[in-house]
Amino acid sequence: MINVYLDDVRACPKGFVVARSAEECLLLLAECDVNLLSLDFELGYGQPNGLAVVHGMIVRDRYPKEVYVHSSSLYGREQMVRELRAANPAGVVVHDGPMPQSVLEAAAASGGKANA
Repeated sequence: MINVYLDDVRACPKGFVVARSAEECLLLLAECDVNLLSLDFELGYGQPNGLAVVHGMIVRDRYPKEVYVHSSSLYGREQMVRELRAANPAGVVVHDGPMPQSVLEAAAASGGKANA
């Protein structure tokens, strides 16, 4: 099980696999079991954004165990959180905001490998 960090510019935290585009993130979600997913909204001019990832998860019914929405775009963050919570995927915890330091430290300590 891996942790995924979607962001086109920010440095990827230790213990995470970085996805720099919506397509890359959806591919990781399709091919891997994902424990933690941290989402950004804006992913570059003219590129699919974090909401495209949310829609992809909903359509494919493929979710991580936990989602953090770390985007600084208030509008984008609100949309992503609202749609994830409306989909109400069983067993998935959706956080409106970035990962707390304790979560980052635990992910780094585990080397990105989470227990199933």
